[in-house]
Amino acid sequence: MTAYDFKVRKDNIGTCEIAPATELDDLTPQAGEIIVKIDRFALTANNVTYAAIGDMFSYWDYFPAADGWGRVPVWGFADVVTSNCDGISEGERLYGYFPMSSYLVMTPIKITDHGFQDGTEHRLKLHAVYNGYSRCAADPVYSKANEDYEMLLRPLFMTSFLIDDYFADNDFFGGNSVILSSASSKTALGTAFLLKRNRSDSCKVIGLTSPGNKGFVTGLGVYDEVVVYDDISEMDNTSPAVYIDFAGSKEVRSAIHERFGDQLKFSSMIGASHWDQQGMSKAMPGPKPILFFAPDQIKKRNKDWGPQGVMQRFGASWKAFLEPLNDWISVSHTQGGDAIKSAYLETLAGKVKPSQGLVLSP
Repeated sequence: MTAYDFKVRKDNIGTCEIAPATELDDLTPQAGEIIVKIDRFALTANNVTYAAIGDMFSYWDYFPAADGWGRVPVWGFADVVTSNCDGISEGERLYGYFPMSSYLVMTPIKITDHGFQDGTEHRLKLHAVYNGYSRCAADPVYSKANEDYEMLLRPLFMTSFLIDDYFADNDFFGGNSVILSSASSKTALGTAFLLKRNRSDSCKVIGLTSPGNKGFVTGLGVYDEVVVYDDISEMDNTSPAVYIDFAGSKEVRSAIHERFGDQLKFSSMIGASHWDQQGMSKAMPGPKPILFFAPDQIKKRNKDWGPQGVMQRFGASWKAFLEPLNDWISVSHTQGGDAIKSAYLETLAGKVKPSQGLVLSP
């Protein structure tokens, strides 16, 4: 059996390697365990964020590696190859949070018809959102035909769904414009789609992007205005605005704070697609940037609406979002360790076009 892990250095995420799997000696699970073969997963700038802030939000802790290495989490599909767990059958297809590896040993707990939590000991202290796995046969959102989009966009769109809800729930903190950096990124795209669809009477949606991506972003039709980064100093700053930072660039953040000053009513940090430009700028005018952690908002809404209510609302939004995706995203499929390493380095370097979706297989 050939089994391997894709690993990166935690202190230098540009250093990576394909290595023999250390977790799996054979295909015999212990009592209560299952072993899954990871079939396919998506790679996006969101996974770069997981690596860039892995220590801050414990992303490295889900799939540990030794000696300063880490396994970057991804979203994808896996099949149960062996099971020693009552209630989980061999051959089942699962959707969820996996490492960039060939196999994963899991310990299902809190098993229902729709899914389960991975109760592997080191994961028990980690956030339940990332420990949950859907059983595709009973997942109301799942569609075999849309697996590519589910891998590429479903977890990102859940973040978009929660951002849209969070800002609306807080009346946009008094702003009437929402400015999104890294406007071509998939999480920003989903957020802009929802803001345009649900909140067009409440806010103007402004996307910040690079000159090379301006045509793509403008053509999406979900932004009321598209501004290239070099033109931030020319933006209209006469009305209150909020900033949603998907880029993580301290230069862009500083430029927005300098331009809007007290007219900036809220500044939220989401991702780090510009992972090499992270940091906090000193003495910025306006509000202190606040980290948005999606699991906090889903916890609130699980209490308000119940988990089923959350999924009903999310499902309706996801169904609407699927309609234009064929026009926006072209999916490519590659397989093997070398392809995974190449795709990771290209994503890290920002060389993947925003219109391209990468689906990889070990």
